[in-house]
Amino acid sequence: QKYLCSNCNNILKKALQTLCGHRYCSACLTWIVRNNKNAICQKCKEEDPNTLSEESLLAEERAFGDAAINKEISELRVHCVTLGCSWSGIMKDFEEHQSLCEYALIPCHTGCGHVVMRRKLADHLENGCVNNVTVCQQCHCSLASSEYQEHSCEGSLCKEQKPVQTETASQEKSHSTSSANKDGCRFSEVGCSFRGSNEKIKEHEKSAVGAHMLLLLQHMRQLKGTLCSAARAARGFTPQAELTWNENKLHVFENIVAVLNKEVESSNLEILAFRRQSELDQNIIRGLELKIAELHRCLTQKDAGLSSLHKSLLFSEQASYDGIFLWKITDVGRKLQDSVTGRTVGLYSPAFYTAKYGYKVCLRVYLNGDGTGKGTHMSLFFVVMKGDYDALLPWPFRHKVTFMLLDQNNREHVIDAFRPDLTSASFQRPVNDMNVASGCPMFLPLSKLQSPKHAYVKEDTLFLKCIIE
Repeated sequence: QKYLCSNCNNILKKALQTLCGHRYCSACLTWIVRNNKNAICQKCKEEDPNTLSEESLLAEERAFGDAAINKEISELRVHCVTLGCSWSGIMKDFEEHQSLCEYALIPCHTGCGHVVMRRKLADHLENGCVNNVTVCQQCHCSLASSEYQEHSCEGSLCKEQKPVQTETASQEKSHSTSSANKDGCRFSEVGCSFRGSNEKIKEHEKSAVGAHMLLLLQHMRQLKGTLCSAARAARGFTPQAELTWNENKLHVFENIVAVLNKEVESSNLEILAFRRQSELDQNIIRGLELKIAELHRCLTQKDAGLSSLHKSLLFSEQASYDGIFLWKITDVGRKLQDSVTGRTVGLYSPAFYTAKYGYKVCLRVYLNGDGTGKGTHMSLFFVVMKGDYDALLPWPFRHKVTFMLLDQNNREHVIDAFRPDLTSASFQRPVNDMNVASGCPMFLPLSKLQSPKHAYVKEDTLFLKCIIE
């Protein structure tokens, strides 16, 4: 049962599986969707109409090719049911057998109306087909093949031509024997010269539809010219014979056009299948692109989180919780030059605390001075920052602050101290991240900072110390 189409109940051809789990032939599903708006899976209706869901809704873009079932079907053991035929094999070879089965009943291609076994078609054409006629070139009589062999007329042309016809037939027989393994294309009548095995011919006819159409068009144009010339030169060519000959040719072309239409229809179905697969692939690609974008966003968030954790870790390593902070400033020469040129205005120190759960504060230094000390002194300021425990602390900030610039030879440290102005906004509870800095704009003359008598800057490094009582 799993190998049968849910619509036509025949063996699945190019099986598609729907979201509800049932299978359809590719052509069946296309037909259902085209001819029914909001089509519902018939199998779902039959199994349990009360449990129909959105998955039972049929649409070509909601179905996918079932490669596994197609492979199973192609390997199924089958046999030909045509009476008298003993062929058996696997499913993927059955279609080829159908086109070659000697016991299959086929209509005579001349349009006489008879249906005969493929193996007896030649005998029918020679002895029984009323449309398989030959026109005598001497008397212009239309004769059946069997009658033509016995025909004679006053002229000697017919008799003279018979040996030639016999010779030609023998040559054709010899040629067919030598080419038993290589058949010609079905469009050889219109000029196609391709020959090969049955498999090669099938591939050729499938890929050369356009070329065959051009050959057919060219042949029809030539035929039209030939007919016009023949009509003018017939000289007694009977209308009945001319009509019969034209009908035979027309029937041949009708057969060719029918084959071409079949090939075009098959090509259209394959194009539809390719388009549907392309749409499915595009949907998959779009889904993957969205997933990649989501992963990229998550990675960006994680990178930001890691950066924040890294900063927190550095802060934890550098933070002081006893009101005493030592600030090491490196690259003093470059930073002083940046301050002179205005590239860098001032430098903030890492934050530190007056106690474990005390005030959060930091220092700010202007190496080229600020305010009244700009260009002549190094300025040093104290900044009260917004902390985690401000709600529990007394305000305004009242602690004495002592600044120190350390002489690295331990001879003459520079020391300055101040007590907070309780009315200044600099020492009230912070509303923003930090208050306005307050301190010593003329902390140290620049000439003294760079003097060789002192070691305030050594190896391009200086140390500032802050003590909060």
